[in-house]
Amino acid sequence: MKSIQRSLSLGLIAVLTIVGLLLLQTSLWLFEAGLKRSLETDLREEAEGLLVAMVRGPDGIKLDTQRLNPRYQRAFSGHYFQIELPDRRWRSRSLWDATPAWPATPGLATELLDGPQKQHLLAYRAEYQRDGQPIVIAVAQDYTPILDSFARVRLSGLGLVGVALLVFLLLQRYAVQVALRPLEQARRQIAQLQQGQRQQLEGAAPVELQPLVEQINHLLQQTDDTLKRSRNALGNLGHALKTPLAVLSSLTQRTELAAHPELQASLQEQLAQIQQRVSRELGRARLAGEVLPGAHFDCDAELPSLFDTLAAIHRQGLDLRWQAPPACRLPWDREDMLELLGNLLDNACKWATSKVTLTIAQTAGDYLIEVNDDGPGIPAPLRAKAVGRGMRLDEAAEGHGLGLNIVSDIIAAWRGKWELDESPLGGLRVAIRLPASGRIHDDAAGA
Repeated sequence: MKSIQRSLSLGLIAVLTIVGLLLLQTSLWLFEAGLKRSLETDLREEAEGLLVAMVRGPDGIKLDTQRLNPRYQRAFSGHYFQIELPDRRWRSRSLWDATPAWPATPGLATELLDGPQKQHLLAYRAEYQRDGQPIVIAVAQDYTPILDSFARVRLSGLGLVGVALLVFLLLQRYAVQVALRPLEQARRQIAQLQQGQRQQLEGAAPVELQPLVEQINHLLQQTDDTLKRSRNALGNLGHALKTPLAVLSSLTQRTELAAHPELQASLQEQLAQIQQRVSRELGRARLAGEVLPGAHFDCDAELPSLFDTLAAIHRQGLDLRWQAPPACRLPWDREDMLELLGNLLDNACKWATSKVTLTIAQTAGDYLIEVNDDGPGIPAPLRAKAVGRGMRLDEAAEGHGLGLNIVSDIIAAWRGKWELDESPLGGLRVAIRLPASGRIHDDAAGA
């Protein structure tokens, strides 16, 4: 969201800056063009007034100074003229000793002239005929105050553009935040899906987002239905295979095979491997991982009932305790987590003398799950072999019945690690580390 706002803000700043500067400069240019046309009219009238001041005298045409504007008599007044005849020339006293480069063509000069005392002059040239004599009159006006005014206006305009830019930027950010608020709400709901705090997105969404929300909810519902059907089908398959396997197992006990002990032992071994393989593959196929965002494991809701069940199944007087962070929600499928913890705790209860504890802790990037008991434990040389993939722990260590291959499969599916160690209670400690963002590993799920 922030990147979108940043991109839109930068785009708006660029567009508004360019448009503001163009409008400001264009407005000044148009205003200056209109002002120059007005000043051209004034200068033309000045030239005509000077022409009127040209009178006939005894020695020919002369300039009547009584008809001149007094500003032409004041030095550096900002108003200047020069009158040229074929045989004589008049200059205003206001020029003093300055000699501007008067325009050579009639009309308003295209460039400003350099005047006295660093003045910039707007000049006009007019050509007349009187009594057969050509008269060239050039008048000029100091344009410096107008240039200074334009500079102040331009500076003020830049300030106004900056203020307007800031106002528009704030309005744009507010408008973008309002427009993106539904997307931010959808993002928070998706995060809640990942954390298991909800099972679907809220249906009340803007018209533009409604199809997306409906498709996501439909996909979640379809995934839920598919997983439930798969689990039901696998359960039915497991029950359907149990009967034939049980019949075959009973057939191996018949007296006809007693005369062939090697054949009987071989059949029994093969049937045991089939039963183990079927149970394992059915269990692995049922793993859901993070398929259902809303079906995460709520410790406060699930662990009390799980421990009540364990207390009812196992002998009385067994001290069962659990500890987890407040409002703990593990980001894995509820059924898988129940099977993992149920198997570990069930076996710990079988071999514990008097006490079994479960501890769940969250670290920076993973979860630590520990199951401790005060039973006989497993000798240190056999612990590493006991956690080997596909190894039955009750076969690895005599006297400790932790024969649960599904535990290893679940941990592998979640890309976790586990190890066996000596418990502070004196028995076995099972320590499992699961990454907080663990998902089903393709190799583990398809092996």
